[in-house]
Amino acid sequence: MLTTLGQIIPEKGQSVETTAPEVSVADAVHRMHQLNIGALLVKEGGQLVGIFTERDVLFRVVDEGLDPKATRVSEVMTPDPLALKPTTTVEEAMRVVTEKRFRHLPVVEGGHLQGLVSNGDLTRSAVRAQEGQIDALIRSVKAIGHGVSPASKSA
Repeated sequence: MLTTLGQIIPEKGQSVETTAPEVSVADAVHRMHQLNIGALLVKEGGQLVGIFTERDVLFRVVDEGLDPKATRVSEVMTPDPLALKPTTTVEEAMRVVTEKRFRHLPVVEGGHLQGLVSNGDLTRSAVRAQEGQIDALIRSVKAIGHGVSPASKSA
């Protein structure tokens, strides 16, 4: 069975840190530092309007020589971020982060924010799935080595 984003969100916690578009970059970065996170979702009137990430700070603020105290998140955020549904598989989401070079993906259903997954969350989930497959293969090989077919063992 393939793992979906809807299955990994409860495991990591559904708490998603958000900010408002009018918050200064300096305040948003300070909050990200305090929470040890790499992204804040930007919401306005309850709607997801953007994502503000470490890369936005690096490329759109620092590299452009903007003043973080005078610059608003709305000026440098990534607007209208690609959001995936909870039914999206981890494999599909990994393909998106790889092809688009994203590190964070909002998960939205019916216009409601369900959570945020990072490339680290996706990697952890994929590794766990692979470990489970490896364990099953090892058990199968051991059963065959002891003269028991895996099919007859479950019967």
